[in-house]
Amino acid sequence: MATPTRLTRAQRKAETRARLLDAAVSVLARRGMERASIDEVAEHAGFTKGAFYANFASKEELFLALLDEHFAELLGRIDAVLHRDAEMEDQAREGAASFMDYIAADPDWERLFFDFSSYATRNEAFRSELVARRAALREGIAELLQRRAEELGVDLPVPVGDIAMMLFSMADGIALQKLLDPESLSADLYPTLLATFFAGLRASA
Repeated sequence: MATPTRLTRAQRKAETRARLLDAAVSVLARRGMERASIDEVAEHAGFTKGAFYANFASKEELFLALLDEHFAELLGRIDAVLHRDAEMEDQAREGAASFMDYIAADPDWERLFFDFSSYATRNEAFRSELVARRAALREGIAELLQRRAEELGVDLPVPVGDIAMMLFSMADGIALQKLLDPESLSADLYPTLLATFFAGLRASA
C-alpha cells in the first residue's frame, strides 16, 4: 500500500486559500457583503477564523483575490478566441457565446460581483481597488484587440481603449439583465450584438 503523499507547507496554504475562496462565493452571494461574516466564510470552508486571517486581511481582500482569478480566466478565454483563424465578427460571436456560458455556469459569481460593485460606491478604498482591476482587464483586452486588428490589416476607426470600454459596458449590461431577467435574453442575442458591433467597426474603418 502506497504511503500518502504529505503536502508541503506551501501546498497546504494554497489548498486552504483555495477552499476559502470557494466558500466565499457561496456565503457572500447568499448573505451579501454587508451581512456575511468572516466567521461564516471560515466555517463554510471548514476552518477557523485564524485560518482566514492567515490568508486574507479582510473580506475586501478576499473578494479582490476572487476578482483576480475571474478576470484572468476571462482574459484567457478572449485570448483563446482571438488566436483562432477567423474574421473579427465571427470571433466576436464566438467570444460572446463563451461569455454567456461563463456567467451561466456560475450565477453566484454574477450576484456577488454586482453586490460588491454596489458596496464599492460606499467604500472609497475598495472602489479604487476595483476600478484599478477593471482598468487592467480593459487594457489587456485592448492589447489583444489591437494585435488581432493588425493581423487582419484592419484600421480601427476609434481608439482601441474606447472599444474595450464599449465591450465592458455591453458585457456589464448583459450580465445584469441575465441576473435580473434571464428569460428575456435569447441564447443568440449577445453574440449577435457583438458581431454587429464589430461589423460596424469594420464598415466605419
